[in-house]
Amino acid sequence: TEARIQRGAEVIRELNNGKAQPTLEAMRREFPFLAEATEAYALGDVWSRPGLDNRTRQLAAVAVMAALGETAMMRVHAGYALNIGVSEDELKEAIYLITVPVGFPRAIAASQALAQLFQQRRAAAGD
Repeated sequence: TEARIQRGAEVIRELNNGKAQPTLEAMRREFPFLAEATEAYALGDVWSRPGLDNRTRQLAAVAVMAALGETAMMRVHAGYALNIGVSEDELKEAIYLITVPVGFPRAIAASQALAQLFQQRRAAAGD
């Protein structure tokens, strides 16, 4: 389990510019078992698999989370995507894509969450 947790921690460092992930750290304080399971299984076992590169994996995660209506988790993965070089336009295309299988309401909700993320990152960068 320790090796899996270490792989998960490395995934977070790669995606989050070497910083801890706030959602995971908050979960660790209140729900330590869930945080450990997330780090070991989701990140250490699944996200560290070699089958996809990080760009593809993050674009897929953004589209899936948006399609499920999970805009908070979509924002986390969109932030990772931006950190590793995915462009705003590529993220927008992922949202346009989900209108076909899940409809406009979820795509609109996702677009609003992404627009907020873009604005926050631009403000932080001084753009």
